[in-house]
Amino acid sequence: MREAPARANIELGDVTHHNLKQLKKINTVVLPVSYNDKFYLDVLESGELAKLAYYNDVVVGAVCSRIDTSESMRRLYIMTLGCLYPYRRLGIGTVMVQHILNCVERDGNFDSIFLHVKVDNKGAIEFYKRFGFEIVETKQHYYKRIEPADAHVLQKTLTKKAAVAAAAANSNPSHHHHHSSDSEEHHHQHEVANGESHEVPVGGGGGAAARDVAAANVNVNNHSSIQNSTSQQTPQAAEKNR
Repeated sequence: MREAPARANIELGDVTHHNLKQLKKINTVVLPVSYNDKFYLDVLESGELAKLAYYNDVVVGAVCSRIDTSESMRRLYIMTLGCLYPYRRLGIGTVMVQHILNCVERDGNFDSIFLHVKVDNKGAIEFYKRFGFEIVETKQHYYKRIEPADAHVLQKTLTKKAAVAAAAANSNPSHHHHHSSDSEEHHHQHEVANGESHEVPVGGGGGAAARDVAAANVNVNNHSSIQNSTSQQTPQAAEKNR
């Protein structure tokens, strides 16, 4: 008899002092920017807004977000969201984004959710559009030492107040913006450069393939279930340590 395909389990776990090095490793491989110690100390205080993604008990991705109260609004900013290249298209990115959406829904007091994406990152843009995000503004010269340097602001608008602000920003497309960031350079590729940085994958130990991995650029399939059936063999990643 043929063996049944292995059951793939995707789950999210808390970021703690014990696994913080795993988060740093994921970001080093997946993102094109480096983050300083303050970034990671803040992540430790983020609670449900920062999660490690596990594929069959192996750490393969992460999402980090924070509350932004600038511009007289309460918004959730997705700073980084990434998945190792060999684990793309397995629904892991979808699980992470859906977790953030669920957090915002439970809170009930956010005006919007937003992130930054390089203007040429078509995959990331389409990925987020599936969750109701739209391009509301383009910031010129947003990234340092990354080409193209311009970034789209992708936003999921939740209140009329945020909609009005987005319309005003969109009416001024030539807006120039430079962030100073906690990371060496901004970026969300999501690339999401966050005023903190956000993601585009680049990288360290994963080689060219891993460098191509970007959280948001992760063209994952939309899975309605966290449980996915697959017989695909996947390479080793950091062992689960929670």
